[in-house]
Parts: sequence; structure tokens; C-alpha cells
Amino acid sequence: MLRTLWIAIAGLAGLSLAGTARAQDPVDIGIIKDEDITVVQKLLYPMDGRTEVGVHAGVMPFDTYLTTPNLQLSFGSHFSERLGLTVLAGGGWGLKTGVYRELESPAYGVAPYAYRYLGSVLGGIEWSPVYAKLNWGGARVVHFDVYGAGRIGATVESSVIPEGGTTVGPTLSPAIGGRFFLGKSTAARLELRDDLLVEYRQLTQGWKFKQNADVTLGLVFLSKPKGR
Repeated sequence: MLRTLWIAIAGLAGLSLAGTARAQDPVDIGIIKDEDITVVQKLLYPMDGRTEVGVHAGVMPFDTYLTTPNLQLSFGSHFSERLGLTVLAGGGWGLKTGVYRELESPAYGVAPYAYRYLGSVLGGIEWSPVYAKLNWGGARVVHFDVYGAGRIGATVESSVIPEGGTTVGPTLSPAIGGRFFLGKSTAARLELRDDLLVEYRQLTQGWKFKQNADVTLGLVFLSKPKGR
């Protein structure tokens, strides 16, 4: 019996040494290129196949004559983790800045020929190349993505001078933003967009280029992830 046990132990030891020797043999797998290396990561908040709707409060703070608070509604449909369609519709009102009020005061008596934002409808493509995690103060991990968008549409504006009328201008609107996921179906969305438009102005009887930079912060609601 004892002899049989020693024979079994010796056999197992031999197999172990043989396996170790084989594991230590170098294997030539050639040269690994950068494009052959990928990191597999399970997304906690995937976007593929999901839709989103949101409401956003914004302000156009960079105009010399008008500061424009506004409200935007958004809809998005994501057909992959990186690409999607996005639509924005919103409205607002331009408030005279201190510069405008000073110029139209009795001291100067000049009313600048400015146009205020009334509303817009924009649609286009959204590209999200970045998904990342951030350690927030050592207490929480925040998941977020970064996207760029290119949209086209139309903007409605009216002249601050009553006789200037109202105009509708074709608009090109590049944007950059990010979603900070609050849960499985909600995210805070921060966006900076730059509306580039041309509008026909009644008093000067000509076309004018205008730029409306808008900073918005909102809450979006997401549909269930694909396949869940």
C-alpha cells in the first residue's frame, strides 16, 4: 500500500515538472502592432439602440448687446455606441445688456440694430468617441461620455428696433458636449453650441452673418438598453 502511494506521488510530481517546463518554453508570436491591441470593457451605460429626450436651460452670454436665456428640447436616437441622430427645438428672448442701455440713453441716443433670438429648430449627426469614468472625490465613480455634433436648421429672430421686423435664417450649428450618467435611465447633459446663421435685415435691405453661442445644461431621459 505504501509503495503504491509513493509511486502515485512520484508520478504527479513528474507531470507537474513537465508542465512547468513546457510553460517556460518561449513561444514566438511575431510582432504585435498597436492596432492589434484592444481593451474589452463592459459599458455600464451603453447607448447603442437607445433613444433619449431631454429638457435644457441655456444662455447666450457672449453678445455685446443682448443676453439671451433660452429653453431647449432635445430628441436623440443612437444606432451605435458612437453615432446617432439628434434634434433640438428651442426658444428664448434677448435681454438688453448694460452696453445697449447706455447707448440708447439720452447721453448717446443711439439704438444698435441688434436682432434677438426667438427660436430655432436644428437636426443632425452626433458622434461620441469618448466613454470614460471619473473618480469623484474618492467617494463615487462618475461615468460620462464626450460627443461632437453637426446640425443644420433654421433660426427665427426679431429686431430690437420695432421697425426692423422678424427674419428666418438658415443655420449651421456645430457643438461639443458631454453626458454625466446619473443612473440607468437619466443623465445630465452639458453642451456648448455655436449657431452660425445668415439673416435678411429689413432696415438695411441686406443679408447679415450672425453668431449665437449657446451654453446649455439639461436632464435627459434614456430608453432601456438594447437587448435588455
